[in-house]
Amino acid sequence: MPRTSRRRALQALGLSPLALGLPAAVAAKAPVTWTKTYEGQRQADLGNGTFLNPIFAGDHPDPAILKDGADYYMTFSSFEAYPACVIWHSRDLVNWQPVGAALKKNIGSVWAVSLEKHNGRYFLYIPTKATSPGTKTSIYVISADKIEGPWSEPVDLDLPHHIDPCHTVGEDGSRWLFLSGGDRVRLSDDGLKRIGEPEHVYDPWHYPEDWDVEGFSPEGPKVHRHGEYFYVVTAVGGTAGPPTGHMVIAARSKSIHGPWENHPRNPLVRTRSLAERWWSRGHASLVEGPAGDWWAVYHGYENGYWTLGRQALLAPVTWTKDGWFDIGGGDLSQPLPKPKGGAAQKHGIALSDDFSTDRTGMVWNFFRPSPAEAARLAFGSDGLLVQASGTAPKDSSPLLLVVGDPAYEFECDIELAGETRAGLLLFYDDKLYCGLGFDDTRFVTHQYGMERGRPANPYGKRLLMRVKNDHHIVSFWLSGDQGKTWKRFDRGMEVSGYHHNVRGGFLMLKPGLYAAGQGSARFRNFKYRALT
Repeated sequence: MPRTSRRRALQALGLSPLALGLPAAVAAKAPVTWTKTYEGQRQADLGNGTFLNPIFAGDHPDPAILKDGADYYMTFSSFEAYPACVIWHSRDLVNWQPVGAALKKNIGSVWAVSLEKHNGRYFLYIPTKATSPGTKTSIYVISADKIEGPWSEPVDLDLPHHIDPCHTVGEDGSRWLFLSGGDRVRLSDDGLKRIGEPEHVYDPWHYPEDWDVEGFSPEGPKVHRHGEYFYVVTAVGGTAGPPTGHMVIAARSKSIHGPWENHPRNPLVRTRSLAERWWSRGHASLVEGPAGDWWAVYHGYENGYWTLGRQALLAPVTWTKDGWFDIGGGDLSQPLPKPKGGAAQKHGIALSDDFSTDRTGMVWNFFRPSPAEAARLAFGSDGLLVQASGTAPKDSSPLLLVVGDPAYEFECDIELAGETRAGLLLFYDDKLYCGLGFDDTRFVTHQYGMERGRPANPYGKRLLMRVKNDHHIVSFWLSGDQGKTWKRFDRGMEVSGYHHNVRGGFLMLKPGLYAAGQGSARFRNFKYRALT
């Protein structure tokens, strides 16, 4: 097959030539290698004054960023994962370390939040969708005197018809939430109540009708004040669907009350070709860098890896003589100069865990937990004891973690007690997951969110299990002698279709563990390793 035809065939399948290791001549641009952090995880900082996106590999969608003096804090949509709204810290915009999770109580599926500081106090405005018993579709606010917490209990603002709030302060000191659809609502002076009903204030710029998009969907407004103008930066075109759909647009006004003038060069960011490394790029925020230059942080899907969710990207911003700004970096497939100034730190966090301490909210999160879910866990020197729950991964609220590598493996020593089934997973949501579990007599294979087989288990109640995800090709490995010998399990899987454009939900395919039934399971020495 000619190279051009081969490239088009791969793109039609949603696959990247680079991701498949084909010659550079086949790919849109020559591949660039990331540097590595903990366990071989990829990181952006190349160590030579440049960085290569993403700054957050893996599922870190809808970035909300706050500059607080010399410090930067960022958090993301967490959807069904709890503890939720993990806050990260940086001093150079490229290297980040986790601070902790701000939201412990399940109030619903958490969408794009707003992280702000006002009069010395931190605020998180949190939109939710009602997906768990006792939750509500609305927008909540929590606050804290310190970014590390403790954070207050959620306060319901009773806004059931909007998402993606952005807190901003007008020229007269009034506090507002800008909302999806070009709407806004007034806040009380303490920021803990809304005043009146939402009002429509802005009609976003509309793309040409012949563009391939998912839908208009104006969302993710971020309001910034710079010079004599307020700027509202918005996403349109739909979050997923066609890779060319999601985009960044802007408008400005000299007053928080309008009128708003659309940017003459909209859209400022858009994926224009299926050959680009980053697809569906949008939901941008502007932030001033350590040396006074400006940057945009937004999200995108990696070409060929929808399964990794929307990853956080950083691009330079240039203010122009006409009082507007442009977002640079092209398709972000090549290294860029790092922001000047600031101080670097080691990026990320080790995912391997001996379970001697509780790392929920830093590494591990429950999927859609009940109020008493945390009581199922006991951490200690002999690993993690999990009280079984539900009948299968779909209703057992598995423990999951975010990874950002296209290929990786993870393993864990698992021991059963009582009438329990336990194992390791690649989990998208309760309708779409795969993995391998076992009880004391049989294995259970999970595929497409269903049980696909029950072969005999010769290992009994304890074994060492490994899952390898090699660019969407999944294999399972077993050891009954603590890793001295391994045997490949006779079931392989392919998981490139476990993503939003197949299932919906805006999630990612996460490694994890589960325990279902009536007894308990002890997990020891979880190990993660990125693969090339």
